[in-house]
Amino acid sequence: MRLFHLVLICSLFAAAAARGEPPALLAEAVRKSSVDAERWAYTQTVVSRDRQGRVEEEIVVRYDPSQPYDVQWTPIKIDGKDPTDRQIEKKRKEHAKRLKERRALGELLDLEKAVVIEETATTITYEVPLQKNDNQRLPPDKFRVTARVGKEQQAFENVAVRLREAMRMALIVKLKSGEADLDFTTIDPKYAPQITGLHADGEGSILFVRVGGNYTSTRTDFKRVKPYSERFSVKLPPMQFLDY
Repeated sequence: MRLFHLVLICSLFAAAAARGEPPALLAEAVRKSSVDAERWAYTQTVVSRDRQGRVEEEIVVRYDPSQPYDVQWTPIKIDGKDPTDRQIEKKRKEHAKRLKERRALGELLDLEKAVVIEETATTITYEVPLQKNDNQRLPPDKFRVTARVGKEQQAFENVAVRLREAMRMALIVKLKSGEADLDFTTIDPKYAPQITGLHADGEGSILFVRVGGNYTSTRTDFKRVKPYSERFSVKLPPMQFLDY
């Protein structure tokens, strides 16, 4: 099941480069969110389920960007139990490896080519194209990315990834359906809404054996903090605030 989640989520929008001038409202939403990205600590609960709805894993993590880098991401519960020191170290290494090895969706986006696909009295929804070059993880002919921005707050409300049609990966894995949604909520009216939830579903087959399931992640217990990175004048790369 994690194969599908990695394809669907793939660190949504981490480190997108400024490759042009995106639509003004979309650009403002990016600016507002990036300013506050590393100033919130929170608790994240991640639950993975199989096709029958059975829980495969549940992990609760505290993320605190005010702490030194190697301890910012700390598991506090694994399948309802307090983790051992060995489990914490293992999960931290797995997390760091994923961050290092994956090519994020943000690196594949052409923000300046975003187009309006829907507009209401309160929101504008953009379709944000994916690059074609060196993009094996999220081929633009297979995946569609949209972002809904609220007009009043000029901030993100939702970012979505949808599989356009069935696709085959690495010859043995076929992804038949898939979707992922990132939802934003206002924590404090003085600041831009933050990512508070992710839901992803996927279904396919590996060597003709059907697999699939869903993944949910929620963020709670937000606390405003001073980023550890400010001690070294390190700035968060554009769009990295949408990493998940």
